[in-house]
Amino acid sequence: MEKLSIRESFALLFVLLMMIGVSIIKFNLDPQTPLLLAITLLIFWGRFRKYSWDEIHDGIQKGVKTGIIPMIIFILIGALISIWIAAGIIPSMMVIGFKLLNPSFFIPSVFLICAVVGTSIGSAFTTVSTIGLAFLGMGTTMGFTPGLVAGAIVSGSVFGDKMSPLSDSTNLSAAIAEVDLFKHIRNLMWTTIPGLFLSTLLFLFFGMNKQLATTNQVTSLTKVIESNFQVTWLAVIPIIFIFIFSWKKIPAIPTLLTNIALSIGLLKVNVPNVNLSQVSSYIQEGYVSTTGNEIIDTLLSRGGVQSMMWSISLIILALALGGLLMEFNIIDTVMSPISNARMSVGNLILVTALSAIGVNALVGEQYLAIVLPGNAFKKTYKQMGLSPLALSRVLEDGGAVVNSMIPWGVSGVFISTALGVPTLTYLPYTFFCLLCPVLTVVSGFTRIGIKKLEVTTV
Repeated sequence: MEKLSIRESFALLFVLLMMIGVSIIKFNLDPQTPLLLAITLLIFWGRFRKYSWDEIHDGIQKGVKTGIIPMIIFILIGALISIWIAAGIIPSMMVIGFKLLNPSFFIPSVFLICAVVGTSIGSAFTTVSTIGLAFLGMGTTMGFTPGLVAGAIVSGSVFGDKMSPLSDSTNLSAAIAEVDLFKHIRNLMWTTIPGLFLSTLLFLFFGMNKQLATTNQVTSLTKVIESNFQVTWLAVIPIIFIFIFSWKKIPAIPTLLTNIALSIGLLKVNVPNVNLSQVSSYIQEGYVSTTGNEIIDTLLSRGGVQSMMWSISLIILALALGGLLMEFNIIDTVMSPISNARMSVGNLILVTALSAIGVNALVGEQYLAIVLPGNAFKKTYKQMGLSPLALSRVLEDGGAVVNSMIPWGVSGVFISTALGVPTLTYLPYTFFCLLCPVLTVVSGFTRIGIKKLEVTTV
């Protein structure tokens, strides 16, 4: 088989990325269609390059395999959302929030609360789909645009996921760079703390001077919720269990299964006449609100296993495309000369960040966006006398954080499905996610917070 050239690899990646980007952004197509076209083009190219069908199938299988656990988590969260609505957990959170939060500071409060919760439990997915969904309902009811509220939710959740020692992506970044986890988290503060501060200011600004719902309107909607759902402080029990399981470092799947079972028990307490068939319908098809109030019914009609099937189909296609790109050595061919090139510290960090962002855009998988650039540039950082902490921070800022802004990325797909807000709608307001890659590049060129390799002497 003829060796793949760098020019051919770049050309192929450019065509695929343009095909996907133009289809989604310009023609507003669902991502599945351009991804299918990209996979078709790549398969025909692979056959032209003499790859066997077994090798093509193997590439697809390897790619999809990385998403099996996230897809199971998606299914369970779909079931959890509908049960939480039916049991009155999310409605209770909304009503309590209406009474506690000042509308003038609502948006920055959403960002900061999601940041605290996300740090505590180490999961952006769980934060978004639980308290995030409640905040979206509150914010929309108050008159804020869904994109702004979702942007605050996503930014806070991603901050928490990034700074938590319980986070998969944070642990992976530290492991790939071969650094201590807590040293990695402390080093992240060089970009995370400025990002937190600037994002809070931006959310404060965008959350002010809006045409919000009047107190009477909010009170009216609160009464609708209270008259149609069981609003109770017992709703905090499933939330407390999530914190306990996270503290005990119990994985996501048993945590979600236990919480679904607990929430079904709470549903039976709050709605004694609910039967097994109705519970099964909630889990499979989602909850349908029938209060007669259009705003409430739109906000609280969601969840269910089937609501996640659109997302899962998209993830399968995105990961299949990524698997083929890996199997055909296209990404490795492109990254190899870049990682071996001689460059300044600032340029090295810039290129590492862009590589992680590029993998996110092409593959849609944040773990690969950490692993591939991490392995490709590890030697270069060492040769330039840079601490592996410098690498681990760029992998986090350019790899893990960016995935939520990719419409066909695993995180972007999940968030848009769970909140019902398209990725491109909330993207302009994900200030923290937008700032992190910029801050890490600025840090590289200014050398602020860039640690040198420690030289040990005998």
